[in-house]
Amino acid sequence: MNIAIVYDSKTGKTAKAAETMGEILEEHGHQCQVQSITEADPTTVLEADLICVGTWVKGLFIIFQHPNPESFLFINKLGDLTGKQVVVYCTYLLAAGSTLSQMVDFVESKGGKVVGQFKYRGPKPNKEFASYAGSLT
Repeated sequence: MNIAIVYDSKTGKTAKAAETMGEILEEHGHQCQVQSITEADPTTVLEADLICVGTWVKGLFIIFQHPNPESFLFINKLGDLTGKQVVVYCTYLLAAGSTLSQMVDFVESKGGKVVGQFKYRGPKPNKEFASYAGSLT
């Protein structure tokens, strides 16, 4: 499976999580391209069989948690996502709040089908993601 992993990272934690996600997926036989939203070409991302979009959680300590708006701007650049499978993920320090549900709502409003949601406290994907990677065919 051809997988595009794009991320918005402020401190490098989300970038590291994306790179590790790519390594895990490649260990399961998938081809991955990992890029920041500032480097990724929307046309190339849309060609992937699966799109993974990640963000760091923005907010005030443990309140008003939300995705960084730049993530939504990139998803908007992708255009119509009808028929596309999408995974959303975030990294957080103290709390993720409604970050994932906001991302799910936005992706679905663009026609995408969210097939996975993951949150990581820090730069390392959890065991749940490794299980998910193993279930992909």
